[in-house]
Amino acid sequence: MSEKHLYDMVVVGGGPAGYTTALYAARAGLDVVVLEKLSAGGQMALTTQIDNYPGFDEGVDGFELAEKMQRQAERFGSKSEFADVTGMDLTRNPYVIQTEDGEFHARTVVIATGADPRELGLPGEKALVGKGLAYCASCDGMFYKDKDVAVVGGGNTAAADALLLSRIARTVTLIHRRDTLRATKVYHEPLMKAENVNFVWNSTVTELLHNEKLTGLRLKNVQTGALSTLSCDGVFVSIGRKPSTSFVKGQLALDPGGYIIAGENTQTSVPGVFAVGDVRTKSVRQIVTAVADGAVAVHMAEEYLASLKP
Repeated sequence: MSEKHLYDMVVVGGGPAGYTTALYAARAGLDVVVLEKLSAGGQMALTTQIDNYPGFDEGVDGFELAEKMQRQAERFGSKSEFADVTGMDLTRNPYVIQTEDGEFHARTVVIATGADPRELGLPGEKALVGKGLAYCASCDGMFYKDKDVAVVGGGNTAAADALLLSRIARTVTLIHRRDTLRATKVYHEPLMKAENVNFVWNSTVTELLHNEKLTGLRLKNVQTGALSTLSCDGVFVSIGRKPSTSFVKGQLALDPGGYIIAGENTQTSVPGVFAVGDVRTKSVRQIVTAVADGAVAVHMAEEYLASLKP
């Protein structure tokens, strides 16, 4: 890494959105580097079987897909650096990206840091991911066809997940810490009418029961303190997501949830800075929408770079 080198583009985050951006940028002849703090793939790399990404008729391992995306981008000249971004100076161009190992300078910046699911915070939770515990019903729901599942949460995501799962699973139990859903009214009637959807109100999950895989949940009634056990094959944790945007607070416009405000053109509140994938405001967060953002961001970045030339 050379602190004096000026890149055409720095991509922060090496998930599907980040490496698609790098691929399109490198193929367009831009000098681009991807900054990733851990390894390629982001949340995708934690998924052992992806069945809804086009082109893989028998599915694909998320880690394998991530490595393929990285190699593909690097084949056209994209670079990768393992660096944890701690801050940015977006007040003037070239922009400065600060990391624990030094600074990077760039004419354009693409933020692809994603969003992490909020966890229950219970012992064994991380070890059970993919073994009965999941955070995305549209990603992993089909693994529980004709099985008994639970959904934890009461907002729009939890309600949408429960509705989707009601068409796949044998039974769906929605567990919420309040006595009514926070989800918008449009979800209430369909959920109440679904014959295989049950509700456990005023309750939280206090323990994940398991052997090698999840076998059930220990529940606590928040009003009475009474404990109960729910047997299930899987649980979907739908209590929100946390966008990785702490390093741009005060630099870019964020929505109340902390997501970077950027439309379908991926342009943020700062010219020449773009947001792609799960980190930006959008209605659908899937791998396929993340990679689409990457292609759009490069198109917009090329237009921006052209405007800088005298």
